[in-house]
Amino acid sequence: MSLGSALRTVGKYAALGVAGAVGTAAATSALRAKAGELEPALDGTQHAYRWRGMDVAYTEAGDDADETLVLVHGVNAAASSGEWRAVFDRLAEEFHVVAPDLPGFGCSDRPALRYSAALYEDFVADFLGEYESPRVVASSLTGAYVAAAASDAADDPESDLDVADLSLVCPTAVAGPEPPKTWLRELLRSPVVGDAAFSLLASKPSIRYFNEDHGYWNPERVGERWVDYEWRTAHQPNARFAPASFVSGHLNSDVDLGDALAGLDCPVTLLWGREADLPPLADGRDLAAAADAELVVFDEAMLLPHVEFPAQFAAVVADEVDAGGDEADAERGDETTVTVERDGDDGDAAGDADA
Repeated sequence: MSLGSALRTVGKYAALGVAGAVGTAAATSALRAKAGELEPALDGTQHAYRWRGMDVAYTEAGDDADETLVLVHGVNAAASSGEWRAVFDRLAEEFHVVAPDLPGFGCSDRPALRYSAALYEDFVADFLGEYESPRVVASSLTGAYVAAAASDAADDPESDLDVADLSLVCPTAVAGPEPPKTWLRELLRSPVVGDAAFSLLASKPSIRYFNEDHGYWNPERVGERWVDYEWRTAHQPNARFAPASFVSGHLNSDVDLGDALAGLDCPVTLLWGREADLPPLADGRDLAAAADAELVVFDEAMLLPHVEFPAQFAAVVADEVDAGGDEADAERGDETTVTVERDGDDGDAAGDADA
């Protein structure tokens, strides 16, 4: 179910009056009881990072003597560090891996804040600053937050943040309405009607729709167990508040990604699914040119190549893809081709290669 369909249906709840409100509240309570207490999405040592009065959950694995790699998940109605479930253990074989649940998501605290891009930019700056020269992988909208934080840190000699290497998966600064729609955020934040709207937005049919529409090229790679976890994380107490800011556009970042990335004194790699459309690969090529960054393209993948092709993705992050030549195809198994595009190459020849 799309967001527009969900909100149209919510209008019916508003017309039902007090009796309907009571029924909706009861249904919401029943759904939360069914969801139960949420367990961490990733296996590893569980910690809490105290930040601005919140406990922010994170999972740690690997040898802490190894180089630190921080994985920062993207933002959606059912977001969590579980986005990295397919690569977390693989990467922990080579790195000290850390994966937080952003404030308002997963096993982290979810206070009823009006969440903003500025809040998340401050969070990633402070969290990443806890580690000495970490490598960072960030997904979608959080790529903009990390870029903004790293760019600000580069201009601040007192900042504790010093990113050694940055890999961004389909990064974007805008993932909601522009300009933001405050009425939509407040509707989703409201009791009863907001609960009803978010229950529709985070229903299993809706989760499957978004996964199939722009998340995964092959939805069979998702698995019903993961859909169930997404549903459960989206039905925790206060689960609607951070997504309310997301779907209304209040989590859009003001950062110019190209300028921010171009100004960083660390290697930048962009990773893109060839079939992605939100944002499309053409945006990735433009961003790579503006930022003078390497662009790595995964055939038969959309926004989440790290789930669809975890072995190939882990190989790229671990710098195991051949760096020779203006363009390199790195075969990783028999499932797909990882294409490295450089120097403004539009990848047309690579796009014709067999997967």
